[in-house]
Amino acid sequence: MSLFYDMCQEVVESECQIGDGQNLFTKDVTVIEGEVATISCQVNKSDDSVIQLLNPNRQTIYFRDFRPLKDSRFQLLNFSSSELKVSLTNVSISDEGRYFCQLYTDPPQESYTTITVLVPPRNLMIDIQKDTAVEGEEIEVNCTAMASKPATTIRWFKGNKELKGKSEVEEWSDMYTVTSQLMLKVHKEDDGVPVICQVEHPAVTGNLQTQRYLEVQYKPQVHIQMTYPLQGLTREGDALELTCEAIGKPQPVMVTWVRVDDEMPQHAVLSGPNLFINNLNKTDNGTYRCEASNTVGKAHSDYMLYVYDTTATTEPAVHGLTQLPNSAEELDSEDLSDSRAGEEGSIRAVDHAVIGGVVAVVVFAMLCLLIILGRYFARHKAPTSLWLWRPLSHHSPAAAVGSEKQPVPAEEEGKEHYQVEKNSQDTSC
Repeated sequence: MSLFYDMCQEVVESECQIGDGQNLFTKDVTVIEGEVATISCQVNKSDDSVIQLLNPNRQTIYFRDFRPLKDSRFQLLNFSSSELKVSLTNVSISDEGRYFCQLYTDPPQESYTTITVLVPPRNLMIDIQKDTAVEGEEIEVNCTAMASKPATTIRWFKGNKELKGKSEVEEWSDMYTVTSQLMLKVHKEDDGVPVICQVEHPAVTGNLQTQRYLEVQYKPQVHIQMTYPLQGLTREGDALELTCEAIGKPQPVMVTWVRVDDEMPQHAVLSGPNLFINNLNKTDNGTYRCEASNTVGKAHSDYMLYVYDTTATTEPAVHGLTQLPNSAEELDSEDLSDSRAGEEGSIRAVDHAVIGGVVAVVVFAMLCLLIILGRYFARHKAPTSLWLWRPLSHHSPAAAVGSEKQPVPAEEEGKEHYQVEKNSQDTSC
């Protein structure tokens, strides 16, 4: 029997065949811990020989339809001359191993099936090195999946973004414990974002995961809002009201106003985050700074005030806010782009005015030059022929041309009439 058993181990797919054409076969079983495993011993070309099932310790579980082994977890599902089918409920890791099907023929036949038990992680824990981190700091996050079989795979996510960790596997009594380490540099945008530890295992259906929410402290972000005047144009005699908006974690408790490179006007009123200046005048021009701080750091934002005459109707683009939300070195790109666009528009308007004035002066000069040249040529141009002006007598031949006698109208009497005669010889007047 031992020789026959050794030969059967070399047969593919756990099948054992013999020369008379009969064969006995079964299939391997993979089952999750706690579920049901089904073992089937099947015979082709049966001759009504006895079939029995043995456990890994070679103890008989079923002989035909009789169960010698006192384990009620084994139940007979089907018995015939061609099949012995048995179920094993509430499978545990101790049930794993080879189960043998035997057929009492001459010579006897034997085949085996291997039961593999999958054990999902018994516990999944995530641990963060620090409950509260500061922006820019690198923290360590660990996730442990205990007592699984086979070893589990751990994946990391920060929000919807997958990150890469480093895993270590520890084996104990055919069970595996996996610990994955993640080094994470946090930023202020990570505050309140979940860090997720997710496991992948053949015994786990769906997503098995645990998570922790990051708590990140960051220095203030400062923004100045002009609440009055509404149109944004600051003129003499008007009032100015600015509000300093500062957010951070922890929330800034210290918000102050200062005037850069000068003292605050005596008529300025400070009320917490608000700055109020009544009856503006030119001496109020300058840069006003709002500063905020918390335990992480401090930041400020500047407002450049320029007071215009009472006749001003439009506000130059260079007037307004200069935002420094996090520090004096960091500039708000949006504010800069708006300011530059306004400056370019103002420059273009000045260029058009200058060009229009230059064109008007040039046109005027050309007109004056044409008038002077016209008078000059009218006085000094040498004639090629001279036209003489002489009194025209009513009795001259020229007056008599076309008629014998031309009557003179009453309104023309007493007036001298002239004719033009061309003299091609005399060149003097």
